[in-house]
Amino acid sequence: MDMEQILMTYYENNAKKLHKMVDKILRKFYEIPDKDKDDFYSLANEVFADVLRRYDHSKDFDVFLYSCLCNKIASEIKRIYREKRKADRMSVSIDMPIGDDEDITIGDMIADKFTVEKELLERDEEGYSRKMLLYLSRLSSLQKKALKLSTAGYLPNEIKEELHISEKQYTDCFSAIRSYRNVSVLL
Repeated sequence: MDMEQILMTYYENNAKKLHKMVDKILRKFYEIPDKDKDDFYSLANEVFADVLRRYDHSKDFDVFLYSCLCNKIASEIKRIYREKRKADRMSVSIDMPIGDDEDITIGDMIADKFTVEKELLERDEEGYSRKMLLYLSRLSSLQKKALKLSTAGYLPNEIKEELHISEKQYTDCFSAIRSYRNVSVLL
């Protein structure tokens, strides 16, 4: 069989024979979802072109192509799994501590429905958790007043007017109220 006949045999009917050979290899050795087979068909086209260049008629073309496809597909699957393992090694547990503080984890830093304001609204001072009491102890009396007004629904301008503070004082109050250093005790 000459090269043109080989090419026609493998590529007639949308490369049906080549695809059948790839499917046979994948079924025999690996479980690959149908959606991923196109990647292996593309790989098979590259292998086919290489085999066609290297074929010397000393052995059967089908056997030579099949062995080359098996090797290339096996190498590709190893590469895919190696990448997957590499990604798994790079993943980080949600329970991993952050920084020097062993008590705070990545999971603690993920946003949730907890807010200081909600905690203050739902409970009175006797019902505050130990963490909330510690948090409040870190705030100045002005910051506590600003926080209470905010939780009561006062708008920023109303808070500034009620407490007789400037824009800068208001900003400084709420920066402290929301600072990580203070809020971290709640996590």
